[in-house]
Amino acid sequence: MTGSRVAGVGIALPERRVSNSEVAAPLGVDDGWIFERTGIRARRFAAPGDTTSSLGATAAERCLAATAVEPDEIDLTICATITPDVRFPAAACLIQARLGAGGAAYDLNAGCSGFLFALAQADAAVRSGAARKVLVVGAEVLSRITDPSDRSTAILFGDGAGAALVERSEENALGPFSLHSDGSRPELLCVPEEEGVIRMRGREVYRAAVAGMSTAASEVLGAARAVPDDVDLLIAHQANRRILDAVAQRLSLPQDKVFGNIERLGNTSAASIPLALHDAAAGGQLREGDRVLLAAFGAGFCWGAGMMTWSASRVDGRATPSQEMAHV
Repeated sequence: MTGSRVAGVGIALPERRVSNSEVAAPLGVDDGWIFERTGIRARRFAAPGDTTSSLGATAAERCLAATAVEPDEIDLTICATITPDVRFPAAACLIQARLGAGGAAYDLNAGCSGFLFALAQADAAVRSGAARKVLVVGAEVLSRITDPSDRSTAILFGDGAGAALVERSEENALGPFSLHSDGSRPELLCVPEEEGVIRMRGREVYRAAVAGMSTAASEVLGAARAVPDDVDLLIAHQANRRILDAVAQRLSLPQDKVFGNIERLGNTSAASIPLALHDAAAGGQLREGDRVLLAAFGAGFCWGAGMMTWSASRVDGRATPSQEMAHV
């Protein structure tokens, strides 16, 4: 039976590092107040010339270079984002054009769960025979839809991109997945058309995120006939350090099995999981053969989890995201 695997990962981050003190000033709070509530110390903000597609294309180029795959070998490009350059065409089409890739391309909007949902689609496309190689990109410029005077959101979000190459494999290194959505209360986390910036009711989102990711992760473990002790590393959407800790506690996972880079990058929505995968691999915390539990929660609400066996011995060869300073 044909399976799929992640063959490599690449990332791109804006040059500008924004510390808590810079974000805190207009909010009337201090660095410690932000860190205590979020676990964040800094994040990256896009330069005027950066876009979702430019960040995404750079991450994709680095992913392809790491895996020695030519753009014309790509059958499908999926870009998970809530901040496309324009309403249309899709950011994925712009990324595809910059790469010179072939095949189909489209965007996927599942909030902060976007990369996980796109990864599941890539896995399905490969398993079905519809594609041999799929480029999955998570890219965001959230700084452009964040209100700097809103305490509940201004302290959280950053910009960046990550890309993964999903390809055919004789082994089943991806899956199973458990994906869910509930659009009954969109006002809890949304971008109102009349305002154009993120609005969030933090307490309600916190409770839903912890419950959703924990339940989906348990479903995936059950489908994989695995138990928490079988998990080598939990890589969850980097929403908030408190959320990560609460999910780990519910799953009975020790802290040394919970990866986090939110302290350095903040919440990058659909980009957070590929950035975390790259950071964990580049830092030696993720090794070939490790069983990884993925989990995410975002606007919609959209949430889910998935299992993967890490086989991407190739990342883009750059520094870890915390050290990455290249302007793209």
